[in-house]
Amino acid sequence: MDIRIAGHQIDTGAALRQYVNDHLVQIVSKYFPQCLRASVTFGSRRHAIISCDIIIHAMRDIILKAGGMDKDAHAAFDQAAAKIEKQLRRHHRRLQTKIQQNTPSIGEAAAVLAAETAKADEDNAHYTVFDIEEDEKELGEHPPVVAEMQVDIPTASVSDAVLMLDLRNTTALLFVNSKSGNHNMVYRRMDGTIGWVEPQ
Repeated sequence: MDIRIAGHQIDTGAALRQYVNDHLVQIVSKYFPQCLRASVTFGSRRHAIISCDIIIHAMRDIILKAGGMDKDAHAAFDQAAAKIEKQLRRHHRRLQTKIQQNTPSIGEAAAVLAAETAKADEDNAHYTVFDIEEDEKELGEHPPVVAEMQVDIPTASVSDAVLMLDLRNTTALLFVNSKSGNHNMVYRRMDGTIGWVEPQ
């Protein structure tokens, strides 16, 4: 497995790199011995806080993300690594269950649930206004773009897209619906449920 360790405004010494490499290989090899690559990025935050972001490319189209923050780089990594291990274990268990049951997908159940949720949303439509933090107020109307990346849009069933959303530890996922061929989006709502957007 190719592991890349980087630091933004922080020095990642040889001891930290060795610690990260050893622990990440141990965690990932338990569940995905054929893992493609991983990247670990440390960053400096306010009040002497260090952040650690881990991205694992376990298989093609399976990307896991997790982060941790602490005043110590090792502790920040341990937090993120614990989250990654939990995601790897959950995904490995789901794959094993899917293989044992030999079912193609549970997309129909997710589609029914999403349709019921969409119907309930139509009846109770509302807008949510988010609080703006002090740092964001200083940026004015047009905050700068801080990250830009190109990603492949996966083709998946709705249930598999929800699984990818969970594994990637993100709030939204754009995908091509394997049934309709249209671009769809699943997202995590403020109440903890999953929303599904399918254009007509």
